[in-house]
Amino acid sequence: MSEKYKHVFLDLDNTLWDFKANSHDTITFLFEKYKLAEKISDFDEFYNKYQVINAGLWQLYRESKIEKNQLRWKRFYDTFLLYGIVDLKLAENFGNDYVEMSPRKTIMFPYAVEIVEYLSKKYQLYILTNGFKEVQYIKLENTGLGKFFRMIFTSEELGFQKPNKQCFEKALSLAECKSSESIMIGDDLEIDILGAKNVGIDQIFFNHEKRIHNEEISFEIESLTEIYKIL
Repeated sequence: MSEKYKHVFLDLDNTLWDFKANSHDTITFLFEKYKLAEKISDFDEFYNKYQVINAGLWQLYRESKIEKNQLRWKRFYDTFLLYGIVDLKLAENFGNDYVEMSPRKTIMFPYAVEIVEYLSKKYQLYILTNGFKEVQYIKLENTGLGKFFRMIFTSEELGFQKPNKQCFEKALSLAECKSSESIMIGDDLEIDILGAKNVGIDQIFFNHEKRIHNEEISFEIESLTEIYKIL
């Protein structure tokens, strides 16, 4: 146990909950449900194009340039457009089904549950996530992770998105903890790690995609089990 830290903030998507795997499973099912193979011959190509569009729209959402409800359907509408499918109702239904089904999936990163349980016995734990409020709570309940956390902070409730400095500062204030006694664990270098660093919070970069970078960060890991050596 590190005596320096008392509070551990964790990202949820792609840090504990395997967003990519759960999303892929959900979209595979919906692709079949809506019989899209009749119009789109290559699912893998479709999914890859969707990922690019989704990432771009999430960036706009973090910058407050689009609303949550618009993001939900537009990511699919814009992807369908690439295949000549102009159908707003289809995009809305697909988007609603996705938001309903995806958070109920329970694929986790290896050792995620074990690590969270281990940390909960030594530190105060908090989730700090940019995901939609209602969706993130479902994930935490269905995976059984929720019980390990003292508080859950979503950017929607805080009023600020990571990596915005105010997002981290408000979470620290509500948790009544000091940045010097806190550490952030996350998979996104810019959003989680540099965002935390900007307010004086130490960081553990879960670099499971082995991204090459030149940033100076507190700790870097490729497997969650490496946290045992740090905390």
